[in-house]
Amino acid sequence: MDRRTFLASAVGVAAVGLVTPQAFAADSNKRWIGIANAELRRRAGQITQTDVVAIADFSTPSSAERFHLVNMASGTVESFLVAHGRGSDPAHSGWLRRFSNDPGSYCTSEGAYRTVGYYNGKHGRSVRLAGLDGTNNNAEARAIVIHSAKYVSAEIARGTGVLGRSEGCFAVAERDLDAVLARMGPGRLLIAGRFS
Repeated sequence: MDRRTFLASAVGVAAVGLVTPQAFAADSNKRWIGIANAELRRRAGQITQTDVVAIADFSTPSSAERFHLVNMASGTVESFLVAHGRGSDPAHSGWLRRFSNDPGSYCTSEGAYRTVGYYNGKHGRSVRLAGLDGTNNNAEARAIVIHSAKYVSAEIARGTGVLGRSEGCFAVAERDLDAVLARMGPGRLLIAGRFS
């Protein structure tokens, strides 16, 4: 390798080093904000509270923080663990393999949801969801909600590499439930799909 090639490669390596974690996070935040804005425009009139949008990105494994709460005013994003349905991952690989809206499928459904209201059920405090698309319009009949579960935690993700699975609900860690429910009260948008 001659001196010119060596110097050019050194400059390239130095430039790569300039991409800081903060810059990466800012780019990621812009991406989620863009997706949230586009979906809010598409859902004009259906969503009454536009301050926070949730995006569940099932293109990443269950061990990743893939439930993103986008604050539309500040441009900040908080990310949490979330389980997918056991019918969406029959081999329990940690990867969502398929979506389904069918009753009894135990799958996660893709599409846009509106948060309907809080209630106390078998999983404690939860929020009901109404599906806004043909791909998830059975959400209420299937009792698809946001709730917490013992099978979702950072310890489980580190220890086994996969979270447990729900019956199609958006199950978050028990320690994250208060934060999620505080931001995802009635009238807000949740978008589920693969975004990578």
